[in-house]
Amino acid sequence: MEQKQQFSLWFSVAAFVAMLMIQNYFSQGHVSHLPYSEFKVLLAAGKVKDLALTDQVIYGTVIGDSVGGLAGKETTDRLNQQGTGEHPFETIRVNDPTLVQDLEAAKISFSGKVDNKWFSTILSWFLPAIIFLVIWQFAMKRMSGAGGLMSIGKSKAKVYMEKETGVTFGDVAGIDEAKDELMQVVEFLKAPERYRRLGGKIPKGVLIVGAPGTGKTLLAKAVAGEAGVPFFSMSGSEFVEMFVGVGAARVRDLFEQAEQKAPCIIFIDELDALGKARGMSVMGGNDEREQTLNQLLVEMDGFDTNKGVIIMAATNRPEILDPALLRPGRFDRLVAIDRPDLIGRKKILEVHSKQVTLAPGVDLAAIAARTPGFAGADLANLVNEAALHAARAEKTAVDMGDFDAAIDRVQGGLEKKNRIIIPKEKETVAYHEAGHAIVAEARPNSDRVGKISIIPRGIAALGYTQQIPTEDRYLLKKSELLDRIDVLLGGRVAEELVFGDVSTGAQNDLQRATDMVRHMITHYGMSDTLGLATFEEPRTPLFLNVPMPQQQTTYSEQTAQAIDGEIRKMLAESHARVEKTLQANRGNLDALGKLLLEKEVIDREALDELLSVSPVVL
Repeated sequence: MEQKQQFSLWFSVAAFVAMLMIQNYFSQGHVSHLPYSEFKVLLAAGKVKDLALTDQVIYGTVIGDSVGGLAGKETTDRLNQQGTGEHPFETIRVNDPTLVQDLEAAKISFSGKVDNKWFSTILSWFLPAIIFLVIWQFAMKRMSGAGGLMSIGKSKAKVYMEKETGVTFGDVAGIDEAKDELMQVVEFLKAPERYRRLGGKIPKGVLIVGAPGTGKTLLAKAVAGEAGVPFFSMSGSEFVEMFVGVGAARVRDLFEQAEQKAPCIIFIDELDALGKARGMSVMGGNDEREQTLNQLLVEMDGFDTNKGVIIMAATNRPEILDPALLRPGRFDRLVAIDRPDLIGRKKILEVHSKQVTLAPGVDLAAIAARTPGFAGADLANLVNEAALHAARAEKTAVDMGDFDAAIDRVQGGLEKKNRIIIPKEKETVAYHEAGHAIVAEARPNSDRVGKISIIPRGIAALGYTQQIPTEDRYLLKKSELLDRIDVLLGGRVAEELVFGDVSTGAQNDLQRATDMVRHMITHYGMSDTLGLATFEEPRTPLFLNVPMPQQQTTYSEQTAQAIDGEIRKMLAESHARVEKTLQANRGNLDALGKLLLEKEVIDREALDELLSVSPVVL
């Protein structure tokens, strides 16, 4: 049971017991209940006084220290426990016509009293109930942290002031174009009159799109930090609840808060959770998410940008957003953030390494060259892994060896030092990786080999050949793609030549090679047989490498057979080229395989030394 549930259960039990005790106190008090017969005996003995008579009850005072044995044993004991002196009592009045005469004869003062118990009823029941409700509401506020059930429609946005974000544009690197675009937003907030004097309007919304880890949220916080305005941060999923109408209420509340704090920035992270195109729900109908989206659209149309409220949002799924969100007048500006290039990666490494003690020989440019495709979050993790590696080795500074180990850790996975591989499998892995390396060195359009390892890493990788690109590439020619396919098949063909048999280790290589050939045929029109036509496949999201639902093909069965035949043909041609290359370099293949078995890891320097004896035949 969770802590909040335990607290609620014990509080309920304690409050119920307390209410019963209070009710019992007010209903019983400290009044002794006497049987009417004992009251008559005490009356005759003159041991009672100050009587008040009602239709049903007689109230009075009994002298406890002089009762003696006049009353019953139970009454006498109870009075003795209360101590000496006078004690109040009550007794149920019976039909006794001589009562008044007996009181007058005993010269005991008495008076009449109206029997009304409404006040005691209020004290015994309603007052404890009110106290219970007050304490319950206080407890619910403490447990929910947002005002209890009454605040279910309130916005959960967190207000970050400039000193709380702690992020400026100086902390953002590698995405200079996006940063320049958002600097204009800061100018809108700082000097709006500069743009209004010419009749210009401040953009209502800025949508930041990009792959995960590229710095979308960091950019939004940097805008708030530079402008020095309140920053309302909320995730798209926080608007949607199971209660109908709650999401729309939170949207209204968020914009009300923003107008009160203007100028300010509203930032909605993961907008796709809220802004998915209407009609895509598998449940059908107008669901709660669509109600929330409709309210967001209305609020974006309704507020005045001249008040200084700017909406910023981030997503990595722009293709599924509702078109109504993307039209001018709502999200006026679209800022796309791509993965950083070589220069950008170097700048990002410089930012994240400020807090790390680097050794004099660390070359951040070389590290940036070895990390193509890394986003900002990946590079931050890389620097942290290198620092942790140096700390485990008790070094005084982080050197290139630590960064080299961190790159292997991030790209290949955790090193499996205790995994036992039988000698025959280890030999197979060694020649497999040697085949990749020799073919890569023999192809003019292939990236150079940086490291070869046969130490197991990750879940299934028994070895790897790491290639280092000399520059970032945005276009690939057909010859370059064919060389990459040859490198992928180098390990499989090497196994055939050396052992006359093949293993399951080439599964991933074959999959990647097949996908590359299929894209050359169906996307890029690089097939001589099928010509310049393209044949669409199920699309993938723009920034996420996940498959979309299967779509119906737009070509005939004969075309599908032709595509399959062309894939087999191109792979067979690549196999023949690779086999010819490895046979021509069989000496280097055997030498590299044996060296790998001996050292397990070979860097670029050792590879150059080996190939200097017998250069690779192209």
